[in-house]
Amino acid sequence: MATSHKRETARRTPRAGLLAGSLAVLATGAVVSAGVLSSPAPDPDLLATDGNAPAGSVAAATRDLPVLSRGGTDRSADAVGSRVDRMVAAAATAKAVAGADRKRWTTASLNLWTRPDKAGRKVGEIGDGEKVLITGRSYADRVEIVVGGKARWVTTGHLSDEKPLSIAADCTNGTTVPAAVSPNIKKVHEAVCANFPEIGTYGTFRGDGEHAQGIAVDIMVSGPRGWEVAEFVRANASALGVAYVIFSQKIWSVERSGEGWRGMSDRGSVTANHYDHVHVTTY
Repeated sequence: MATSHKRETARRTPRAGLLAGSLAVLATGAVVSAGVLSSPAPDPDLLATDGNAPAGSVAAATRDLPVLSRGGTDRSADAVGSRVDRMVAAAATAKAVAGADRKRWTTASLNLWTRPDKAGRKVGEIGDGEKVLITGRSYADRVEIVVGGKARWVTTGHLSDEKPLSIAADCTNGTTVPAAVSPNIKKVHEAVCANFPEIGTYGTFRGDGEHAQGIAVDIMVSGPRGWEVAEFVRANASALGVAYVIFSQKIWSVERSGEGWRGMSDRGSVTANHYDHVHVTTY
């Protein structure tokens, strides 16, 4: 019996040790788990940029994950709409058209666009000398006008406060030029006469140079009105077949148009220096 008891005691001792060891392991695991659970959560923004984290760490595991915005929303310009999108919105456009009350005239033929940026579509043209209303809105190099009750965008710099002069109007003051002058001189006379009807004298043929050839005319006008005539002829040089214009001791020519009005040497008198008339030579 004693031998049997010793065997039984010998068997129970290891079991008690194993049980104690297991309880110790469980206690240790509980402590470790509690420590992990109680530690602050890692910041994903920082983890995603930690390129030096050791292999197998949480930082290394999340190194290649995308960084997300904390706000959770896309605040880009495209998401909230661009400035042009807001300008061409139906309500904003209707308000601009309704408030348009200033008249302007086109000084060139212009393309009409649905909006002022690259997304705009060309929807027609408007001719030179047309009266339009402007809304006062602009963007980049375009301004908004009203055509047929609709908002359209055109290139800036081609609208005038004053109605432009037209070369298509008729001469009604009774002045004429000789039938033998060039067709271009006839066009110059018609255009100037129609827009400046107070001018009653045009000098064409005489015995020297271009006048003798019938391709030059002297328009007898001076002062500020003379400059208006000179600028009118210059502005319409292509349509009238003009080669050059002289007034007030200055000359403008097609060949050197980029230089504008150029000074001339003194020829000794008011008439010789073209202060009392506008000289026009045509092709």
